[in-house]
Amino acid sequence: MKSKQVLEMTDKELQDKLNELKAELFSLRFKNATNQLTNPMLLVETRRDIARIKTVIRQRELARAKNEG
Repeated sequence: MKSKQVLEMTDKELQDKLNELKAELFSLRFKNATNQLTNPMLLVETRRDIARIKTVIRQRELARAKNEG
């Protein structure tokens, strides 16, 4: 997922995507532990996508707090 895509999402979409990616990461970790994961880079990509989404959510929270205060 590209940063531009994440920035264009609404807060609700970001939260939904974050929950989806966390569930996917759990599944990938389970597959990796049982040696069923064929591409271990999926773990890295999923963690990075989660980090991107969390970063955008936090930036928006800080922007709202700055505008209110």
